Amino acid sequence: MTQIRDIVDFCESFAPFDSAADFDNVGLLIGSENKNVTKVLLALDITKEVIAEAKEMGAQLIISHHPVIFNPLKSMDSQSVPYLMAQNSLSALCLHTNLDIAINTGVNLCLANALELENITFYEGEFVVSGVLRSEMSAEEFAKFAKKKLGAQAVTCTLKDKKVKKIFMCSGAGGSEFMKAVELGADCFITGEAHHHNYLESIHEGVSLIVAGHFETEDIVINPLKEKLQKKFCEVEFLKSESLSSPLYFI
Repeated sequence: MTQIRDIVDFCESFAPFDSAADFDNVGLLIGSENKNVTKVLLALDITKEVIAEAKEMGAQLIISHHPVIFNPLKSMDSQSVPYLMAQNSLSALCLHTNLDIAINTGVNLCLANALELENITFYEGEFVVSGVLRSEMSAEEFAKFAKKKLGAQAVTCTLKDKKVKKIFMCSGAGGSEFMKAVELGADCFITGEAHHHNYLESIHEGVSLIVAGHFETEDIVINPLKEKLQKKFCEVEFLKSESLSSPLYFI
């Protein structure tokens, strides 16, 4: 019988917990490693809807990208997600920045694959990954391509006429990594979120910036992760949550 500790140990083998950023909180955050597991639900976030879905399917474990507990808890309301997890005997394994940079089934790798990039390169100690387009195109053309491939509702793009081929990326809220991509020789940087000053940096540096949505640049890891876990633990059923989608609406 597979136990939660088996899944935790396997995940740590390709996304080591000690590789996470200092501010992060990863690993088994709720529950016991000694619990037997037959069904696992995977989701980008753990919400009340995801908990209800896990309960209905009879899951013992939820694996999420975003930590279910990020800051120390000073109180716990009976309707809070951690309380509901414990109340329903659900465990939570959270793989965040350690999964972002994993070289095997990591979020940035899955993003590069979704964008059909070649010559994918990781940079030691950095949260950026690069790849090369098969053929050069304008930043606007690449932004439209990324929108289609990621199923994004909208994207923003600077320097739309710039020709780009060497693409750097950081999934999620990766705008803070823009200047690192510039230093490493990017033609274009794509991420999920950026600040206004990042757009100004883009214009000043002559490197196109494409922002395609936090959810859209990270959700692409869930299915590959599910397939990887299913192959390893064939006696356990792994399912992707059907209750989550991007929380943003573009009016």
